[in-house]
Parts: sequence; structure tokens; C-alpha cells
Amino acid sequence: MALARTPVTKRIGQVLRRLIERPASVSLAKYEKLLPQIEQREDEVRALSDDELTARAGKLRDGEPSDSFSNEQLIEICALGREAGRRALGERAFDVQLLGVMGLLTGHVVEMATGEGKTLVGALAASGYALRGKRVHVISVNDYLARRDAEWMRPVFELLGVTVGWVEPSRTHEERRNAYHCDVTYGAVSEIGFDVLRDRLVTDVEQRVMAKADVAIVDEADSVLVDEARVPLVMAGSVDANDADEEVAKIVRRLRPGLHYETDPDGRNAWLTPAGASVVEKALGGINLYDEEGSERLAAVNVALHAHALLTRDVDYIVRDGKVQLINASRGRVAELQRWPDGLQAAVEVKEQLPPSDRGEVLDSITVQALVGSYPTVAGMTGTAVAVAETLREFYRLEVAVIPPNAPVVRVDEDDRIFDSPSSKLRAIVAEIKRVHAEGRPILVGTQDVAESEELAEKLRKAGLECTVLNARNDAEEAEIIAEAGKKGAITVSTQMAGRGTDIKLGGSNGTPEERAEVVELGGLYVIGTARYPSSRLDDQLRGRAGRQGDPGGSIFFASLNDDLVVSGAPDVPDGLVPDDDGEISHPAAKRHIDHAQRVMEGANLEIHRNTWRYTRLIERQRSDLLEFREKVLTTDVAAEYLQSEESEASKHYDDVVEKLGEDKARRMAREVLLFHLDQLWSDHLAFLADVRESIHLRALGKETPIDEFHRAAIPEYHKIIPTAKERLAETFQDAEVVDGELDVAAVGVRRPTSTWTYLVHDNPFDSDAEQALKKVRGLLRKKRW
Repeated sequence: MALARTPVTKRIGQVLRRLIERPASVSLAKYEKLLPQIEQREDEVRALSDDELTARAGKLRDGEPSDSFSNEQLIEICALGREAGRRALGERAFDVQLLGVMGLLTGHVVEMATGEGKTLVGALAASGYALRGKRVHVISVNDYLARRDAEWMRPVFELLGVTVGWVEPSRTHEERRNAYHCDVTYGAVSEIGFDVLRDRLVTDVEQRVMAKADVAIVDEADSVLVDEARVPLVMAGSVDANDADEEVAKIVRRLRPGLHYETDPDGRNAWLTPAGASVVEKALGGINLYDEEGSERLAAVNVALHAHALLTRDVDYIVRDGKVQLINASRGRVAELQRWPDGLQAAVEVKEQLPPSDRGEVLDSITVQALVGSYPTVAGMTGTAVAVAETLREFYRLEVAVIPPNAPVVRVDEDDRIFDSPSSKLRAIVAEIKRVHAEGRPILVGTQDVAESEELAEKLRKAGLECTVLNARNDAEEAEIIAEAGKKGAITVSTQMAGRGTDIKLGGSNGTPEERAEVVELGGLYVIGTARYPSSRLDDQLRGRAGRQGDPGGSIFFASLNDDLVVSGAPDVPDGLVPDDDGEISHPAAKRHIDHAQRVMEGANLEIHRNTWRYTRLIERQRSDLLEFREKVLTTDVAAEYLQSEESEASKHYDDVVEKLGEDKARRMAREVLLFHLDQLWSDHLAFLADVRESIHLRALGKETPIDEFHRAAIPEYHKIIPTAKERLAETFQDAEVVDGELDVAAVGVRRPTSTWTYLVHDNPFDSDAEQALKKVRGLLRKKRW
């Protein structure tokens, strides 16, 4: 009997079909027709002096700022930009690059292959927006690329009369302010987000560093807008030292899987067995973990067990410079400033016998999706956009435009080789590297994580093959390593290549024409993937490192039926997949099974994104509303007026403060006190919502919809914030005394944190969204997949 399809399953099915079929991109044909007109102006523009070129670009600033560009403006921007690039960098933009510029200026995400010159495209588009009166942020995936691109493109901007700046963690308050007041500002998505959070908590307008930006051009758009979209950026204030339970950590360290605890097949949850609970209770002095008295220790045990059983060193994190540093799974590098929620972060630190981090009170947060969504105009560029076109359309209302390569791609992508086990696969990978290396052809090997990259490197060295390793341990040297990856005979073993920002040139970055020609003759760079990634987009990013700008190249992926991707996405392996003596499986069903597992993971990640946004959207809306009121408090005398109104019981006390301190100081104190209470109540609200969210899925057992329950709890609590803040303002002025010419509000508890810091929260490992999404998508795709 066929199962009835609910609206939810129907919608998920439609999304998955679109995801599998790969949605088409928008056409840029009408802009292609402008290319001949741009070329016709080339001789005219080339005859201009530098000053004349700058002056002519300045004429584009005439008139009112506009959200759209006329054909004439697009032609002029591209003609002037092409000449500026030629003079400043020695790079004359190809027609396809100008097409990319026009795609960005019309608000699209443009897909351009690796090596096609996205950095220049982004700079010319940013200049175009700036010359029409818009302030632009060029958002990057990391600080290194933001600074590099800003400095690299500075001569182009200067020729066009556009000012440019950049931000990174080391920049001072004044340097940040100057950078944000330029026409174009480059910055990592995290750094720009942290400045937004800091500006949202200022107590004086002069403390702000940011100027309102009109346009975001997002580099590596799929990575920022999809992979990082759910990551909250957090500003925290000091509370006290973390109370990670070192005694519990020592006990949990002795527990054994299968006997004392079990984990689910996806490695997302761990729990004590009765035997394990007994061991822990005895070690803790005979307590009962499951009664009211032992519940606090049970929470500590669960956190320590998660750190011990589910988080693996050199896969989920590394230990470097005496610190636990998380690894960004989509980029294979250290996730700077990123940490787990406090309890788990401290538990991992104790597991590694490091001092636990200070515990912080979350003062404010914003997701990357909400940050990017706050810009009136968003555009982006990446090498792999079509694969996430559905997500970009749903969450950002962005359409993808595919820019053809300047030279045809001649890379040869070989069929996957599939094996019965990781060990068989590893032996075959080493043999393949040895075979290709004997020809002298450069090889780039993409691995899944730090541990795998180092294991493979060790196997290669034992086989007499020297290699260079690029992973989270040495990502500071990545530009130098990648620059040499195209030399004859080079073997480079790397974790994920997305967002590396450096092209691999055949013959090496400083190779002679003869050296380049020799590598071309050998077939160019050969890319090997040691496993399929959770997204085909990441596979394509790795493949795309070969065959740039019409170069020859090749790629091949190895996989096994016991890879993490398959175990998580499609654990039910079909019958009849018999390996040969070397463990290799040639049956076509094996490839289909791997493809199926990847589609499951892609669908699950999309569903997680959607479900998470349902929760955060309400929080962002509440924060936006509260910030409107906070802005009034910051820039007007709303606080003092309230204290003087009939509503307040503190009007007499306020009058006394005015008499003792003067009107100006009293108004300033009222403003600062109300801002403190607003900020404290918002922090309390975030903590409350985190508790609700953590327990919300239990309500699903009672047939209640979790998101409805979340809203039911969150909305009335939010509406208490402003009235409560006003009440506390009045209480503060009633209780505080004037001491030494100041209102001593600290004595009545009004004191801001002594220190603050920013970080990114890793996906909440206790969140069951991932587990529920995976089960849902598996069920939808399980039937008749061949």
C-alpha cells in the first residue's frame, strides 16, 4: 500500500529532485551583446592618461545612487576597469571576466572555474558599485585572502578613483574605522560579523567603527553562504573560570565502548550502558546519576562522554600551541576563533589535559546567514555555485549565472575506483601515486582530514615517495606549498582545497617555459581524491585544481563501501557487490550506491540548514526590533525622559541626580544604565532560548510541533524585555547613590564584563536536527534508487 505523502515529505521530495537534477542558471546573453561595444572603446580608453582615466571614472558618480545599472554604465565600467587592470597589474580582463563583472553588478552569484581570475572580477565589480555611490564589502572566507586581495587590487582601485581598505584581527580601532569608511572594504566574514556585534553593544556613538554598507560581494560564495551559513558568531563577556569536571573526565577516560557506553551508527550520540552507569556512580562515591541530586553530575558525564567518544583528535580538532583548535570540515584547515559551546569545549580541553577555557556569558550573536542577509544588495562568485543553486535561491533569493571558461576545459575525469574496505583502497591509492609519479607527472591528493593526510604521507614515505603535506597543522605555509604543487615530480597531500585562494601553475610558480612545457607534455596536474566528500560540490572543487585556463590535467576519486560518507548516508549496502582479489569492486551498482550516499548527505544538510533557519529567523527578527529601540536610547534622551515621566517612580531620584551632577551627566548616566539593562536582558533571553532549543525535541514525543513550541515560549519572553529594562532603570536610580561626583551604579550591580571576546560556535553536537534530517532523507531516497 502506498504511503500518503504529507506536505512536508512532498516539499522535501521536490527539493531533492531539484537538487539531483541540478537547477539551470540564469542567462547572461543580453550582457554578452555588450562585449563588442566594450571592445570598441578599448583604443579610446587606452589613449587616456592615468589622471584622465581616473577623472572619466569619476563621472560615473554623477547623479543619484541607483540600485540598477544601465547598459551604458555597464559598458563604461567594464571598459575603464579592463584598462585599469591592464595598467596596474599587467592583466587585461578576458571577455568572460567582464561577463562575470556584469553578472555581479546585476546581483547574481557567478560561477567561474578555478584559475579564471575571480579576484580581478570582484575588484572591478566592487569599483562599479562604488562609482555609483554604494559602499561595498568584499567578504572573504579568511583574513589572509582579505588582506592579500585588498593590497593586490589596490592599484586598480586607485586608478579608478576608488578608496579601499581591509580589516583583520590585528587592526586597531582607528584602522578599522578608516577601513570601513573607504568605498570598498575587504574582510573575512567572521571579522566583519564580529565588528557588527561590537558596534551593536556600544554605549556611545563615537565607539562605532562601521559605516553602513550597501553591497556585499561574497568570494567563495558557496562556502560562506552555505557551509558557514548556520554558524553563529558570538560575542561573550567574562563570567568566571570554567567549571569543567576534571574528576568526571578522568573516570570517562577509562570507559570502554560496547561495555560501558554505546554510540549510534552515525557517531552523533553516545550514552552510558547500565554497566557504565554503575562504574561511574561507584567512582563518584556511590551517587545515583538519575535522581535529582545526581542530575548535575550526569550532565557533566554526558558532556565528557561526548568529548571522549565522538570527537577525535586530528579529525575534529588538533592540539597546537597548547590549545584545542577546531578543524573546519569543509576547508580542512583550522577554524580560527571557533569553539564548541562552553561545556563541551572545556571537556575536550580536559580530555587533552589542558587547562579549561574561561566560561563566558553570551552577550549577542548573529548567524552568517543573517549577517549577509542584512545587506540590501548581495552578489557572489565561486567555482561551484550551480550545485547549491536551490539553497541560494531559497535562503538569499539569489540566482546563479554560469560564466564559461576563457579556454575549454580539457581535463580528463576518470571513473571512480571503488573498494570493499578503506585498507584495500589505501593500498590502491599508494600504488596509483607510485605509477603516476614514475612518469614525473605532478600529483595533488585531496584527503578528508588531518589524520588521513598524515597516514597517507607516512605510507608514501615507506614506499620511497617523498611528499609535501598541507593540512591544518601547517596552513600558514599553504601559499608556498600550493605554488610548488605543479612542479614536475611533486606529490602534494592536502586536506580540502576549497578557499585556498592560490592557483596551481604547471611547472611551479616560478617555472621556466621549458619546465611548464615538460609538465604539459606529461598530461598536467593529476588530482586524486581519497574519498568522496559529503557534497559533490567539494568533489568538483578538488577536481577543479587541475585543467585551469585550458591546461591539460586529470582527476580520479577512490572510495570504499565503508567510508564515513557511505556508513552515514547509505549504510544498507546492496547484495552482489563482490570484490576481486585486491578488494576492488567493478559492479556498476557500487558507483550508484556511493552516489546515493552523497545525495542523502546533501539532502540532509539542506534540511538541517532549513530547520535551523526556522529557529534563528525568529531570534534575528527579535534582535532587529530590539536594536531599533536600542538605537533610540543611544542617540536620544529616551531614558531620561522615561525617568521624568509619570510612569516612573524614580522621577524624584532622577531630579536629585540632576541637581548633584548636572543635566548632561544625568542624561548620560540614564542612557548608559538603560543600555546596560537592555543588553543584559537580551543576553538572558539568548540563554533562555538556548535552553528551550536544547529540550524542544522532547516535546515532539507529545505530538507537538517543536518549532511552534519554540515560538510559543520565545515570543512572550521577548515582549518582557523593554518593560523590564525600564523597571530596572528606575530601580537603579532609586537605589544608586552619588559618590565622588558620579552615580555609583556598580554598587547596585550595573557593571559590564571586565573583558569580552568573540568566537564562532561549532554546530551544536547535541542538536538532533542532523539526526532527524538524515533519517528523513534516507527514507525518501531509499526506495528504488536504481
